[in-house]
Amino acid sequence: MAWTWQFEKSDGTKVQPAVEPEEFTTQGDAESWIGEHWKDLRDGGADQVTLSEDSTQIYGPMSLHTAE
Repeated sequence: MAWTWQFEKSDGTKVQPAVEPEEFTTQGDAESWIGEHWKDLRDGGADQVTLSEDSTQIYGPMSLHTAE
């Protein structure tokens, strides 16, 4: 099993992440990584992320912007 993040603009267009992710072996590791890097990813041009396990989408898109 591999857990991966997809990075997108708010319109769903895929973008390259500002911080290159690794391939995660658990959902918890993937979520911890996004928790550490979300600000850099947002500042680098990603507006939202989607988490997948292999080819199955688990959740998302999840905004990287805080509620105002």
